[in-house]
Amino acid sequence: MVGLKPTDVPPPLGVKMASAGAAACIADLVTFPLDTAKVRLQIQGEKKGLAGIRYRGVFGTITTMVRTEGPRSLYNGLVAGLQRQLCFASIRIGLYDNVKNVYTGGKDNPGVLVRILAGCTTGAMAVSFAQPTDVVKVRFQAQVNLDGVARRYNGTMQAYRHIFQNEGLRGLWKGTLPNITRNALVNCTELVTYDLIKEAILKRNLLSDNLPCHFVSAFGAGFVTTVIASPVDVVKTRYMNSPPGQYKSAINCAWTMMTKEGPTAFYKGFVPSFLRLGSWNVVMFVTFEQIKRAMMVAKGRTEAPN
Repeated sequence: MVGLKPTDVPPPLGVKMASAGAAACIADLVTFPLDTAKVRLQIQGEKKGLAGIRYRGVFGTITTMVRTEGPRSLYNGLVAGLQRQLCFASIRIGLYDNVKNVYTGGKDNPGVLVRILAGCTTGAMAVSFAQPTDVVKVRFQAQVNLDGVARRYNGTMQAYRHIFQNEGLRGLWKGTLPNITRNALVNCTELVTYDLIKEAILKRNLLSDNLPCHFVSAFGAGFVTTVIASPVDVVKTRYMNSPPGQYKSAINCAWTMMTKEGPTAFYKGFVPSFLRLGSWNVVMFVTFEQIKRAMMVAKGRTEAPN
């Protein structure tokens, strides 16, 4: 360890998990209106719009929400969203390298299949812990705040209680299967694509391991992830937001969408999904790398001999 900078030493698990959770919360704060617009566009079509409201495009949706419900409506479900990221991102991103090392036995340069397996594993693990926060977040984002329209929930904790009392534990874990599928896809695509793009850039000396490299890698990962995960994401959102009995299962939800709205329904909200996921990836990965380095520098200073 002599002669190594703190940033040259692989960060411990605690640093990676804390950095991932903090970075994901910052990314959510920046991009949450896009996520809310995505949810509104995804559920549009399953029932007639309240008060004749129809959303058109991501910026049209944001404008309509601000005009009809006020600016605060763009951050419906933010508390649950931050709760979700604290436990979700810290597991799926923070544990990724460690799980990858477990699968390779600690060997360097793991293959693509090992990276995919590690991404799917941590994505599925994260959903198992964070599913109730995702259910509450989606329902808040779908909730229309208009005079004369009954509000489904009035607060985050009240929402958790209401769902548990009326739908039981199954209600809090509603949509777990499509969410595991979606997040396994998102996580492995997001992390593996970021990994591979960053590795290719550094190997070809196109950029050094700094902010521009992280930006390009994160943006590319966001686009690829959106293309692959959008269909599952739409089904997950519809199913989570549905009242009891509307759909028999996630598969029934997907079949209903296909037969009633056609295959394009699976890409509803694609533009806000990409804008949100692309910008979220950029903010999250750039912030993650910087926080991780800052924590390692601080750790190195506190451990340095006086």
